[in-house]
Amino acid sequence: MEIGIVGLGLIGGSLAKAISQNTDNTVYGADLSDQVVKKAVLVGAIEQPLTDSLLSQCDIIIAALYPQATIDYIKEKAHLFKKGCIVVDCGGVKRIVCRELIPFSEEQGFLFVGGHPMAGLEHSGFTYAKRSLFNNASMIFTPTKGPIESMETLKKLFTSIGFTNIEISTPQDHDRKIAFTSQLAHVVSNAYIKSPAALEHAGFSAGSYRDLTRVAKLNEDMWTELFLENADNLVREIDILINNLKEYRDAIKTGDSDTLRALLRDGREKKALIDGEVF
Repeated sequence: MEIGIVGLGLIGGSLAKAISQNTDNTVYGADLSDQVVKKAVLVGAIEQPLTDSLLSQCDIIIAALYPQATIDYIKEKAHLFKKGCIVVDCGGVKRIVCRELIPFSEEQGFLFVGGHPMAGLEHSGFTYAKRSLFNNASMIFTPTKGPIESMETLKKLFTSIGFTNIEISTPQDHDRKIAFTSQLAHVVSNAYIKSPAALEHAGFSAGSYRDLTRVAKLNEDMWTELFLENADNLVREIDILINNLKEYRDAIKTGDSDTLRALLRDGREKKALIDGEVF
């Protein structure tokens, strides 16, 4: 197949490397930076730049852009897409993208499938892209219509580059769950590191500090868009966390050891239950 990847940052660049190096598909790539495109060709991540003429040949087009940029690009370039081609995005929210692009794709004669690769690093950009980024990761799809063969094609492609779990979801369910599993974690990490004590932590920190602060080094432009496009779900999760933290704070402030012990036990048991442990 001929595959076009739009956006050669961490995710798009890693997809390009993984597909080029792990499959026999031909990969073309586009990016706002000409230097990134040249580098991608040089290292063998893409065969050549994704031009409008090559775009018309692609069987699969992967948009590794921010949500609104994905919508804008697909609407601008749709007249060039091959009839029946599959278009997949990689954004961290799905409702806004699917709401805009699913009916549009049906009118234009191509299949749009919402996608979200559950993989990443605390760094961004093609420099950090690597073919192994998706090893043992989950890939979430939010399809609504289209032939079953198209989903089989996507499943085969994404499992061939390292994904070991393919999840099918609705855009609404995806955004609800991702508010907790990903977005809240980034908010907490970014807020946690703002303590004045963080400036004095050297020599007094270990794994728990590193784990909790890793994703504080986020891309503020991308995450601002993601947070605001999923504000209802994310605010609900933040409110739940604030209420939980208040319970711990009050128990500690008042020296209520029984309540504190119960709160800690409840958290430990919930984690064990989620992990499938028997206690």
